[in-house]
Amino acid sequence: MIAITSNSVSEERLQDIIRQVEKHGATAHVSRGTDRTVIGIIGKFDPVLEEKLRAMKGVENVIRISKSYKLASRDFHPDNTVIRIKGVEIGGEELIVMGGPCAVETPQQIDEIARLVKAAGGQVLRGGAFKPRTGPYSFQGIGVEGLEWMAEAGSKHGLLTVTEVMTPEYVDICAKYADILQVGTRNMQNFDLLRKLGTIDKPVLLKRGFSATYEEWLNAAEYILAGGNPNVILCERGIRTFEPYTRNTLDLAAIPVIRQLSHLPIIADPSHGTGRRELVAPMAKAAVAAGADGLIIEMHTDPDNSMTGDGVQSLFPDQFAELLRDLEKLAPLVGKRFDVQKQAAAALG
Repeated sequence: MIAITSNSVSEERLQDIIRQVEKHGATAHVSRGTDRTVIGIIGKFDPVLEEKLRAMKGVENVIRISKSYKLASRDFHPDNTVIRIKGVEIGGEELIVMGGPCAVETPQQIDEIARLVKAAGGQVLRGGAFKPRTGPYSFQGIGVEGLEWMAEAGSKHGLLTVTEVMTPEYVDICAKYADILQVGTRNMQNFDLLRKLGTIDKPVLLKRGFSATYEEWLNAAEYILAGGNPNVILCERGIRTFEPYTRNTLDLAAIPVIRQLSHLPIIADPSHGTGRRELVAPMAKAAVAAGADGLIIEMHTDPDNSMTGDGVQSLFPDQFAELLRDLEKLAPLVGKRFDVQKQAAAALG
């Protein structure tokens, strides 16, 4: 359940409410909105606590939340969450584009791609140092050295960095080098990993499992939020269906649905969502039109010879730049800002 107060309630009174919650063995999570404060109460429903909260001075209302995800729910946090990282805002008025290769291969490769992402107007460099692969003999990533190369390239070219983390043991080392940690589709319900990510202060990009429902996806986010990390970005990356023509089926309806159900930012991955280079640009534009806060797009200077074999879904640099110029025209139509020239020239604050 949640307890609602106005923002005029004193800090002392707010602490009294929190102490009452904790006295009954529950946990309180405070969310301050534009005109009200919501206290999310996590724990077994207690009718005695509910009545005591209703009687407390400063509490305007107490509402039971039937959803299994509490902190991820828009009932708990009515305003959109905006995640701020070194001057970049994810979930706000600015459209965010993350670009780069499926995997970091060499320092020269990731440095050149970082330069191209920045020149095209992107704000975030993506790249995998640890790669979860379907086959055990496939390229599994460079490892920690790849994290170092990507961090250097991001810093040199004024880009944030995002990379995938696969196990709880690697969370701290990935957090040391990357600005955003990604949870891939295969790990969306790796609950030990999600719990560990709830203890860090870095944003987490949570990709939807390829067979996950919206509720399962938001419950995965709940693990991270309940651990104390409020900075979760959701990513629709396509789901598995009966259609074999595309790698996955990009569920564009997920974007407006999640925006109704949750306050968390949501981006789309048209590269994995389609698995076909020629479909990436149209689906990227469709995702922005549907209300996505950003995109994560694979781009490679030599996709036909990429070490992961995912080059078929990677854009060439000129295609990536052309897409971002088109997004610059589209963004204002859906209430977003995206200035290619400004982004390309800007340095991180």
